[in-house]
Amino acid sequence: MKLFDAHCHLQDPRILNMAPQLIETALDSGVVRFAVNGVCEKDWHLVKQMSDTYPCIIPCFGLHPWYVHERTPNWFITLRQCFESSPSATIGEIGLDKGSHGREIDFTDQVEIFRQQLELAKELKRPASIHCVRAYGDLLQIMQCVGPFPAGVILHSYLGSAEMVPQFSNLGAYFSFSGHLMSMKPQKAKKMLKMVSSERILLESDAPDALPKSKMDSLFLVARDASVPEELQAQGGNSALNAETLGDNLSHAARDASTLPKEMLNHPANIHNVLNYVASLLEMTKEELAEVSYENAVRLFSYEDSKVLLKI
Repeated sequence: MKLFDAHCHLQDPRILNMAPQLIETALDSGVVRFAVNGVCEKDWHLVKQMSDTYPCIIPCFGLHPWYVHERTPNWFITLRQCFESSPSATIGEIGLDKGSHGREIDFTDQVEIFRQQLELAKELKRPASIHCVRAYGDLLQIMQCVGPFPAGVILHSYLGSAEMVPQFSNLGAYFSFSGHLMSMKPQKAKKMLKMVSSERILLESDAPDALPKSKMDSLFLVARDASVPEELQAQGGNSALNAETLGDNLSHAARDASTLPKEMLNHPANIHNVLNYVASLLEMTKEELAEVSYENAVRLFSYEDSKVLLKI
């Protein structure tokens, strides 16, 4: 059984020093490819280094909405240079955020930067991995203006409504699910999942964030690097998808599942927990879902110059 981690951040400073061991363990568990997403100019070189070192890593370069205000005047030139130096790369993580952290970042700037990168993805004929928190209406509107997207887009850690799934699908979207899905009320999550075509389902770890709400003995736990400065502890960019952001979507079980040590981070091998949970809601076997999601990811990431086209 092979799995494809459609979105993670193995370059995150909280786990960077442990990345070789994390990758090895995940590979041993059956995760054969990882789409590693950069979030700002400061970490794009780390993503490139990882990609150069590991054939299993697909590099993704993008300016995450949390880091829009930190961009340099030449950020877009630098971004283009990343794709020139790494022909196998795609776009991500980009997006929109109106959550607790996103509200601190000017939304007009977020939209401008997001559109530029979305248009670049279309120009390069590459998929883009999109972060969205409390802004699905805005996201749909922008995608309708810029799209459709024949090369596809990834709605990573999708927690939007079931009703919006067909509209996003018509524009070329794939829906990627992480441990954050377990914080949704199961009935709501099941309704949404049932709306997603089997040809558009992806699985991701979003490591080191999105630790699944599973029993501790079924998880690979990662202790954060204590040497990393506090201001870099949220570098991964997805911790906005927390209890406060999810609001009414939270199930009582998730509210009560706060027994995991707060210093523990997510391991890419925990994508198996996501696989099991999504398969149970879709009433599929985990083997069936693994095969479907893997084939979908391979198809999506098989653009010109992609590493997926090379045997590893």
